Amino acid sequence: MGKQSWKPGNMVYPLPAVLVTVRGREGRDNIITVAWTGTVCSDPPLAYISVRKERFSHHMLLESGEFVINLTTEALSKAVDFCGVKSGREIDKFQAMNLHRAKASKVGAPILEESPVNLECRVTQVLELGSHDMFLARVVAVDVDEAYLDAKGKFHLDKASPIVYSHGEYWGLGKKLGHFGYSVRRRS
Repeated sequence: MGKQSWKPGNMVYPLPAVLVTVRGREGRDNIITVAWTGTVCSDPPLAYISVRKERFSHHMLLESGEFVINLTTEALSKAVDFCGVKSGREIDKFQAMNLHRAKASKVGAPILEESPVNLECRVTQVLELGSHDMFLARVVAVDVDEAYLDAKGKFHLDKASPIVYSHGEYWGLGKKLGHFGYSVRRRS
């Protein structure tokens, strides 16, 4: 068996499937599902989201310059899909999916109470790249659900059952295969 050569495209899968919360200038909140997101830099802490110009949240992101990346779980998978296929122009996604917003500590956009981790972000640059604009942002606060902290304060995201997106499908994450540096660690 060999390899096929396909036309150029993005095949970096799986991707995190996150719910991004935004607040427009007029105070209206919205949720948008984003799979094109990730870490850019650790010092300073920078993240990005890429959003199509025609999406309802796009103008809100430009107006406010703030958003929250809310990590998702298997329990949130239906909301993740719903918030990606329904437009905030026509429906209040918080109400439709029975999601609860809470006040963020540093930005105006709300955090999702159901999310195990919320990354509060302020846009530093908008890159117009073609089909999507990339919103490069500084992470100004991280909110974690205490339900996933152990007695020593270590965070266990695996207990939240996070999900990923791959080729139009949502997947739960499987078993742990190792930890950073396990391939070179000496055995005693």
